[in-house]
Amino acid sequence: MKPLNPTFAGTGTTIFSVMSALANQHGAVNLGQGFPDTDGPLALRERAAQALIEGPNQYPPMMGVESLRQALARHAERFYDLNYDWRSEIVVTSGGTEALTASIMGLVKPGDEVVLIEPAYDSYRPVVEAVGGIAKPIRLSAPGWELTEQALAAVFSEKTKAIMLNSPMNPAGKVFTEAELVLVAKFLIKFDALAICDEVYEHLTFDGLKHKPLATFPGMRDRCVRVGSAGKMFSLTGWKVGWVEGPAALIGAVAKAHQFITFTTPNALQIAVAHGIETAEDFFLNLAKELEGNRNYLARELKDIGFNPLPAQGTYFLTTDISGLRFNGSDVEFCKHMTEQARVAAIPLSVFFTGEAPQTLVRFAFCKQRHVLEEAVKRLRTHFAK
Repeated sequence: MKPLNPTFAGTGTTIFSVMSALANQHGAVNLGQGFPDTDGPLALRERAAQALIEGPNQYPPMMGVESLRQALARHAERFYDLNYDWRSEIVVTSGGTEALTASIMGLVKPGDEVVLIEPAYDSYRPVVEAVGGIAKPIRLSAPGWELTEQALAAVFSEKTKAIMLNSPMNPAGKVFTEAELVLVAKFLIKFDALAICDEVYEHLTFDGLKHKPLATFPGMRDRCVRVGSAGKMFSLTGWKVGWVEGPAALIGAVAKAHQFITFTTPNALQIAVAHGIETAEDFFLNLAKELEGNRNYLARELKDIGFNPLPAQGTYFLTTDISGLRFNGSDVEFCKHMTEQARVAAIPLSVFFTGEAPQTLVRFAFCKQRHVLEEAVKRLRTHFAK
């Protein structure tokens, strides 16, 4: 048989699938894969059901249902003072990952270099490489995950087409500072590059921090596309409704890629998300407060057990250092051991790096009901007390 696409043929099953399967096998509390264990607002689900019955149920516009694009334009203006023309500067996608894929496919050509900030969401690199791009990683270091001018200077060049900027950042839980964003903007201007901004956790920030899109900085609006997610905003991850916002010149190319991936997203879900953006703002603002409480609880309890929790400024995730537990093995082996023996699943952070990676960091998801976190803590406390 002739060779298959090496980007995908050579890629194994994701660690999320591996750990979830192991968790199911051992009856473990799954704090690995990042999805809430309760559904989002009933009003949105009822609106989706109503739209499904009443229709339309044929192809919606490729760019997205008008009401949703209009709601997204108002949302961007309300929260960030960003003005997007809903007709030409917003495209609705089937989830945030498709939004990222369409953005990379539309904006990156073979031979272009794309800067990845590691630890990085695992879809970035394979899509960049599948379209012929060249990934240029910057490796951040725990516990602060600071992005420096020296690190940017080491990877930016005349071949740089784009940087993938994820803030709030999965898996590290970092919210990039204004000073760090100013540095990124400086390099984008110097090298005439773009930014694909993964902002799916935009409303899930803690400790009084506020998300500030790179697109709001001087000279950045025309260089940035912004990726968002209704799944993260409304705890409806299975709906797979995402979007990309940006200048018409960039969104036009992103939309052309999108039309050959999924073409469109179900009418009923788009209509319901539009309804939510206009009427259920309290939900995602209060969700951040609830998640902050979960983060505080889990960090406190894990520290008492012997983990060393790192700062988590946003997202669903808390990274911990396991050095104090004196486990003789890698982070992958630790997570498998913990799933099998303590019956609690987490994700090893090394999978978010290329090449040599830290071996003592693991990621817990705290987007769960409190009693689920309490059960996980109880199991971990019992196991590590032995």
